[in-house]
Amino acid sequence: MTGPARARVPLVAPGSDPALAGIEARILAERGRISPLYQALLNSAPIAAGWERMLTAVRNETAVPAALRELAILRVAVLNGAAFEFDAHLPHASRAGLDDAKIAALRDAAPADIFTPAERLVLALTDAMTRDIVVPEALMRDVQARFDARGVVELVAIIAAYNMVSRLLVALGIEH
Repeated sequence: MTGPARARVPLVAPGSDPALAGIEARILAERGRISPLYQALLNSAPIAAGWERMLTAVRNETAVPAALRELAILRVAVLNGAAFEFDAHLPHASRAGLDDAKIAALRDAAPADIFTPAERLVLALTDAMTRDIVVPEALMRDVQARFDARGVVELVAIIAAYNMVSRLLVALGIEH
């Protein structure tokens, strides 16, 4: 998972532009810091503000269990070669209860049989949405059988949102 050697846009130093104080305060309140991702996004205040709100909802306001959410996020990062995203979510995945063996298995082309049925379903949906875009009907029926309508929408939104995150990170060369 490698990308460009350095960011392809300037990273906006927090506090360097008084016009950004409001969005910076919201990012700090939700994230506790202004990461290189947000420093890049701050080149566009409307994008940074919308991104912060949407990703806060996706990450903190859904009913999808944290372990399943983080499993999907890490898998998206692997599939899209987004090392920054993967590394950023390792602590969240550990806190959510994903063990080292499962986290390591996410790097495999076809993850091992150590995952629960729900986890395998989430991984199948993540792989389909990320690799193929189109989700096969049979897979979607399985997802709908496991999750209610809210859960389906939230799970699909998590996977879609983190595809957006990883693709921005890779395109802009955002690394640690």
